[in-house]
Amino acid sequence: MAIPDEPDAGGTTDPQDELRQIAAQARAHLAALGEKRLTRVLRAAAPVVSVAAAASGVSAVSAARVVSAVGAAGGVSAAGGVSPAGVVSAARVVSAARVVSAALVQVREELGDCRRCKLHATRTQIVFGAGSESAPLVFVGEAPGASEDEQGLPFVGDAGQLLTRMIEAMGWRRETVYITNILKCRPPGNRNPEPDEVAECEPFLARQLGVLAPRVVVALGKFAAQSLLRTDATISSLRGRFHEVQGIPLMPTYHPAYLLRTPSAKKQVWEDLQLVMAELERLGVRAPA
Repeated sequence: MAIPDEPDAGGTTDPQDELRQIAAQARAHLAALGEKRLTRVLRAAAPVVSVAAAASGVSAVSAARVVSAVGAAGGVSAAGGVSPAGVVSAARVVSAARVVSAALVQVREELGDCRRCKLHATRTQIVFGAGSESAPLVFVGEAPGASEDEQGLPFVGDAGQLLTRMIEAMGWRRETVYITNILKCRPPGNRNPEPDEVAECEPFLARQLGVLAPRVVVALGKFAAQSLLRTDATISSLRGRFHEVQGIPLMPTYHPAYLLRTPSAKKQVWEDLQLVMAELERLGVRAPA
């Protein structure tokens, strides 16, 4: 397989059932995240653990206690009933999942109606990011374009349509990954990001990645790769091998907009994406059915 070419143009609820669902959600969430990743999620989201815990009605606990509690109590007894210990541990893990959402909300709220650089004067709206909050795979681009600035979503223009096909070629769906950019505001005329703009946006991207705690990050294009890796090396010299950002494997590759101008580069991008697929498989991560 390869990267595709562009196309031609209420009733009542039984409490026992509800508790069983909580336990099932807990087990599914742990399977998706893995213990190590859950630990990183909670550590990164520590400032809002209490918020998420309050929302779910359970006490805030450390990642180690969450993992050990669920490991010790499966949630559903052999007789088919729900054990108290299982209910509590399941609820705690569901609370941990909510931590991610609460933490992202907090990052977005702190970004606010950002006026930290000159881009606020020409943007239509901030483009924060979109996708699954439990995604093991994150794509980071350069900056919003005209369509993204209009819709408030990343990668929705022509390059975004190609990115969607790239994701699908990998066996994933757009809604099962997370997509964001180095810059959250569109540069005028889609010009290149400037150093002061990158410097103001970088801390928010770092916090996004810290909260999401993906297993692999794909940097799309020169500016994304150079910013994340803090290097001035060319994208052609960076692609084709893994690097690391915040302890996460990172694969630089060409930006979809470049592929629209240079279709011959699709072969190299597909090679990079195949390496990403192999790394996810090595980590025990499979695309959702």
